[in-house]
Amino acid sequence: MSIDVKDLHWSAGRRAIVQGVSLSVAEGETFGLLGPNGSGKSSLLRVVAGLRPPTAGRVTLGGTDIAQLSPRALARRLAVVAQHATTETAVSVLEVVRLGRTPHHGILSPWTATDDAIVAAALSEVGLSDHRDQLWQTLSGGERQRVQLARALAQRPSHLLLDEPTNHLDIQHQIEILRLVSRLALTTVVALHDLNLAARFCNRVGVLQDGRLVACGTPHEVLTQELIARVFGVAAEVAPSAHHGHPHVQFLMEDAG
Repeated sequence: MSIDVKDLHWSAGRRAIVQGVSLSVAEGETFGLLGPNGSGKSSLLRVVAGLRPPTAGRVTLGGTDIAQLSPRALARRLAVVAQHATTETAVSVLEVVRLGRTPHHGILSPWTATDDAIVAAALSEVGLSDHRDQLWQTLSGGERQRVQLARALAQRPSHLLLDEPTNHLDIQHQIEILRLVSRLALTTVVALHDLNLAARFCNRVGVLQDGRLVACGTPHEVLTQELIARVFGVAAEVAPSAHHGHPHVQFLMEDAG
């Protein structure tokens, strides 16, 4: 099912953070959300996730307005992976991933063999089956992000939102996470700061500037020298990568002028 955002606005007090954003993410598509720090990427994702009510406009999942869904019903359709998660509680990988089944259980709903199978499949999907009993605090940054992704997959959502999931990870783990995300059969929106990773792993990208969507299309269409200079304020050369054919951005030493 698609994600459709129509003329979305969100303000913090008198300050407009998201301004008139409209976009549509097709079923099964991986959509990259790009923009400088402070451009509104995280705020837009929080509104799309139903964590903040819009000032104006609406968000629909497969044609259903999220305002009409209870938090539990929304969580059955949409999962969110934040930049980073932490806890002081001594919990295992398995316990964290089991939390993904929470939206599917009421107060009196028993845990079932089906839940066990779903959690096991989510751990296998992210390559952490052998770490199921390992404590959260002992994991590397990349492993923690994969656990959070497994928790999201255990929700069995049709839609997935990720807010800079590669932040603070080394390049190997960045590529591993995005390769995994891009292969999922889910409608996905991922906020990223790395233009080359977005070009390589996203079907389409949208660029935010001062809370407005200023460009939207395939990486080839959007990631031009002119746009990078105008939005990010840096000079760059853009050419197809000899390795994978996607656009590759090479930043130049001089500024965009």
